[in-house]
Amino acid sequence: MYRFLLSRQWVILTLVALVLVPTMIELGFWQFHRHEHRVAQNALIEDSIAAKPVPVEELTSPGHTVPRTDYWRRVTATGTFDTAHEVVVRRRTSADDRVGVHVLTPLVLRDGRVVLVNRGWVPAAADQHAYPAVPPAPRGEITVTGRLKADETTGASGIKDLKGLPDRQVMLISSRQQAELIGREVLGGYLEQIAPAPANDTPEPIAEPDHDSIGSHMAYAVQWWLFAAGVPVGWVILVRREKHDRQAARASDVPGSPQDDTEPVEAAPSR
Repeated sequence: MYRFLLSRQWVILTLVALVLVPTMIELGFWQFHRHEHRVAQNALIEDSIAAKPVPVEELTSPGHTVPRTDYWRRVTATGTFDTAHEVVVRRRTSADDRVGVHVLTPLVLRDGRVVLVNRGWVPAAADQHAYPAVPPAPRGEITVTGRLKADETTGASGIKDLKGLPDRQVMLISSRQQAELIGREVLGGYLEQIAPAPANDTPEPIAEPDHDSIGSHMAYAVQWWLFAAGVPVGWVILVRREKHDRQAARASDVPGSPQDDTEPVEAAPSR
């Protein structure tokens, strides 16, 4: 009755179904893990932003790699801005997706060490080789409050660290690179400045990271699992339909079947 399952067509169809089911299940778990990661990251951001600010020296030091558990932690740093070693970070977008640069200014702490401060976004110069118009940093000693971030890398950000850029322009925020340029010890990571607010809102402050949306990963996971469940159901439906069609075809070929029982009607004799 089911010998047709051994045909080449049905063997291939069955193998495809056997491959699709575990693949779709795995894709569902992949989306589910992305959902879990997003939920955990949102919780981390929310907790870090809500935490009481601590001195930056408590969480990082020269050469230190900021761990994920300290991302977005609010910290304070007191010192004097070193505008002579200020640089801009190319190809950065504003809150409304305009392309420009971030202003990265070293803050010299009281002990002589330095922490990098991302003061915010400004438009890029019309000429990419020119240094953009950057509002001056406050003079004198100042206490900055900011969100702690880790040094940027090409692997984590996808941004290539291009060489041969114009003077005082960089692609990535790296405490190690800036330590070589400044000639001082630079604390690992950098700060996204929150306070004090810049005059006339320029540079434009970096927006608080989103920690409310969770995306569609869970919905995608459920979809993949439904697809995986649908494959064997569809296979069974196709098998039953093939069986029915073959039985109907066989019945039509059997002598004495209903199609063959009708006798021809004799024509009436002509007069």
